Amino acid sequence: MTTIRLVLGDQLTRGVSSLKDLPYADPSQVVLMVEVRVEATYVPHHRQKVAFILSAMRHFADALRAEGVRVDYVRLDDPGNTGSFTGEVARAVARHRATRLVVTEAGEWRVRHMIESWEDSLGIPVEVREDDRFIASHARFDQWAGGRQTYRMEFFYREMRRETGILMDGAEPVGGHWNLDAENRRALPSRLPVPARLRPAPDAATRAVIDLVARCFPEGFGDLEPFGWAVTREGALGILDDFLRTCLPSFGDYQDAMRHGAPFLFHSTISPYLNVGLLLPREVCEGAEAEFRAGRAPLNAVEGFVRQVLGWREYVRGMYWHLGPDYHATNALGATRPLPAFYWTAETPMRCIADTVTQTQRHAYAHHIQRLMVTGNFAMLAGVRPAEVEAWYLAVFADAFEWVELPNTHGMATWADGGIIASKPYAASGAYIDRMSDYCGGCRYDVKAKSGPTACPFNYLYWAFLIRNEGVLKGNPRMAMPYRTLGTWDADRRAAVVNEADAFLNGLA
Repeated sequence: MTTIRLVLGDQLTRGVSSLKDLPYADPSQVVLMVEVRVEATYVPHHRQKVAFILSAMRHFADALRAEGVRVDYVRLDDPGNTGSFTGEVARAVARHRATRLVVTEAGEWRVRHMIESWEDSLGIPVEVREDDRFIASHARFDQWAGGRQTYRMEFFYREMRRETGILMDGAEPVGGHWNLDAENRRALPSRLPVPARLRPAPDAATRAVIDLVARCFPEGFGDLEPFGWAVTREGALGILDDFLRTCLPSFGDYQDAMRHGAPFLFHSTISPYLNVGLLLPREVCEGAEAEFRAGRAPLNAVEGFVRQVLGWREYVRGMYWHLGPDYHATNALGATRPLPAFYWTAETPMRCIADTVTQTQRHAYAHHIQRLMVTGNFAMLAGVRPAEVEAWYLAVFADAFEWVELPNTHGMATWADGGIIASKPYAASGAYIDRMSDYCGGCRYDVKAKSGPTACPFNYLYWAFLIRNEGVLKGNPRMAMPYRTLGTWDADRRAAVVNEADAFLNGLA
């Protein structure tokens, strides 16, 4: 009577539900972990992302073995590896003559549907347990979302604050305000130093994984060096502590800022660790709150950080499951252009995009404003097909799993859902990028010019976007100001802007 407990690559938490009742040193209990090629290639994942996940898996398996747990670990290059979850689970069931399979629910629809087929195909009971590492369960989120006509994150966030007591003084928010976002939009002063970040050197096991990924995916996207990700819980806790001590005090002021050559600024860089389970959201929020209570970090910084984790992260996970597997199919703005090649190559004179993509190639990382207001903003203004944008975001970032990537990209970056996630498109001209970064100063294009061969493409693309989508967007109250401006333009001026935008976009091909 053998029970197999399958642990997926984003379930690297000792207390994950599939392992909670694991008996100590019981030979009838086998923890199965598998590296499979399909999961590394269903989109062209950044090679550093693949190396991070595989190394974290191997270290987690070693930690279980050190406890006396019987671990069956299948490596990517093992002889006989079928390359798929279903194939490897079937081989393990036969290998161990298993009579039961236990697994924590998958984090995306694609794998959930796969798991749902296993009981019939394997001929043994399959127990699927809820993933309780999140603060809001599926039932809790559905309770909040059910019957609503709009799903604004702010209201969900307030309920999470009340229920957890995080940043609360009794029934009221600390400081008297729920949201201090208005205080968190400062541009980064040119002479302000940014802290050196803790970037752990790869150990021998990680080096072996990096070499494996280099051999298996020689043409894959992204650099494998420098590799600076922690791959153990202890390492991830060290990264969190470093952020709380050195960066959190300034995080609020400069969380929307961008600077050439400074990929991490004051950001936490912990989202990959949260998303694979090396850190848990409640401990992260409580750690930030403790810094505020001790007087080491201001409220605007701590509230802004907590809102990203307790608010936004929990919200997008809830929306992903609440909206269902067909959510990705909408295309509210009718976007049909292909993704420009420079999203993969960084070969463009637009310095903001070239810098962001180059940074992504090098580190498998870009912070939320680079994602939303540079690469995402351009894709939306250009009318790029949402599915292509989503596949890119899922591929290139170390923290990207579909449950968190899809709502962010489909709802926020491209507004393809027509306003379910975000009440307005996050569209902006070059002026926003100029205000929040130093990118424009070294760019071939002139951010002040509105048209002509030297004009920043974001400028005419922005107005052409508004013109093309006027039928959909003009009635949106949050878009009233730009449409009042557009209402003063005559037909010739409108046509000139659209023609200039079309000429630029057609030239990308």
